[in-house]
Amino acid sequence: MAVSLFVDIDSSPNQKMSIELHINDRKILAPSGASLFECAESLGLYIPTSCQKQGKCKECLVEVIEGMEFLSDRTPHESHLNDQYRLSCRARVTGDAGTIRCHPMRRGGMNIERHAFNLPINRAIAEPDPCVTRDGERILLDGVEIESRDGPLHGVAIDLGTTTVVIRLLNLGTGEIVADASFENPQRFGGSDVMSRIHFDTVHPGKLLQKTLAGYVTHAIEQFPVDPRTIYEMVVVGNSTMRDLFFRLDVHSIGQNPYRSITESEIGEGKRTTTSLISAPKPLRLPTHPRGRVYGLPIISGHVGADAAACMLAVDIANEERLVAIMDIGTNTELIVGNRHKILAASCPAGPAFEGGRISCGMPGLPGAIDKVKIRGDGTVDCRVIGDRPAEGICGSGLIDLLGELLRTGRINTLGRFVVERDRLVVKTSENGEISLTESDINELAQAKGANVAGLQIVFKEYGIRFEDLDVFYLAGGFGRHLDIGSAKRIGLIPNIDESKIVQVGNAAIEGACLALLSRSKRNELEQTVKNVTHCRLESDPHFFHYFVEGCQFNPVESIKKSEHS
Repeated sequence: MAVSLFVDIDSSPNQKMSIELHINDRKILAPSGASLFECAESLGLYIPTSCQKQGKCKECLVEVIEGMEFLSDRTPHESHLNDQYRLSCRARVTGDAGTIRCHPMRRGGMNIERHAFNLPINRAIAEPDPCVTRDGERILLDGVEIESRDGPLHGVAIDLGTTTVVIRLLNLGTGEIVADASFENPQRFGGSDVMSRIHFDTVHPGKLLQKTLAGYVTHAIEQFPVDPRTIYEMVVVGNSTMRDLFFRLDVHSIGQNPYRSITESEIGEGKRTTTSLISAPKPLRLPTHPRGRVYGLPIISGHVGADAAACMLAVDIANEERLVAIMDIGTNTELIVGNRHKILAASCPAGPAFEGGRISCGMPGLPGAIDKVKIRGDGTVDCRVIGDRPAEGICGSGLIDLLGELLRTGRINTLGRFVVERDRLVVKTSENGEISLTESDINELAQAKGANVAGLQIVFKEYGIRFEDLDVFYLAGGFGRHLDIGSAKRIGLIPNIDESKIVQVGNAAIEGACLALLSRSKRNELEQTVKNVTHCRLESDPHFFHYFVEGCQFNPVESIKKSEHS
């Protein structure tokens, strides 16, 4: 429920207070000169900061959706920001009439998938064998004493998604989940996709993306119900760019052909034997035990990163006799196919459309987002809104539902064009305005889908199998968890196979990270497994463009015929 308040900030009794400021689901009448940070504080909204509103920590980010013209000019502290992003401690309200809508980057109530389902990993977690152990009061890391004290031993697993971050605190002795947290990845100010962030990190000095994210992770850890110094190890997963940025590595090479992490290049030069990373906490600006360790799971190759490796660990592919596929759909879709005998992997550059990016009314899975759509026989549109509140936009799962329904009811054709001539379709009208879909939006979604379909066709062709040969098709990640399978198959987002083979497992990456944190043997097993994975570089396939164009059409995805392989 929206709350209306006046900001309790010193101002002249005669000062006009006509700027209506909306922050998340609350609104106030803000006086000219008040900072967005002060306004948020007056509403009890938490915005991360480590420098106490001095503009130095770069953490108090807000995204301004409307009314940038009613804010003060950017300050030198904000020179790294563009478009709709501001530092809330620097941005001040100006003028005496208008509306500003904004939100901090760390929003509550996000529809972030924190857990996985129907996975075999709990057997291993039930018998922890972590790298951190105890001998009396001596605390050992890989057998070397790093501390002498009593009390529980803790570890943290982190899944660094391009859009969202999930953190889990575990008791290393029992395997128990003590607490968890999730938030939007604040690195969005550097771009919504990995290529944009690679460019940002390359042209801006000071590792600003890492610094900002480390501040958010630190705040999350400090809010856990334990002393951060009792956290002796952290396991980090994410795509190659997210992982390497977090470890303060140069990511320029990941954005250039042949798209390789610096860790891959160093293996080729004989400087290392694994793509996994190890660091002390202090260089990464983390508050955990200073003699503890931060371990980044190995990446597979190119953009197939540590999150994909964690998914492999979670589904136990190294010991799997069945033929399985794992698909984690997002800004950077990972696809893995195989079993203990042979594994192929690929990265599909889908872009942010499936998570609401570049869509006119798109938004993350937050309260106010339409996440389910049904078109009735009379043509009316029935929508479900997260949080049961006025609609503000539509998130990824809602977009897939909407496309599926438009196709089912004949309102769009297989090329994504409206059958009845129009420039947009109004999905819902609320007090926040019209939520609509345009042909331009449909084109963005079609191209994202086309990249994924090309990946599916090429990987399965290289493996020498058809979609029907699979025993299990795992849909991983939050987006995959909330998909309507019927809609996804209808528009050709996933293979047109028997639904009994499709398992929506949720956040398999965080489960794999936890498994690596709690089991030395599984961590070692994964180190070997990734070396046996064959990476399919989609762009090197001569038929890539053909598969991409076909995949942009809204048809069920069938296995390609052998005659099309040649």
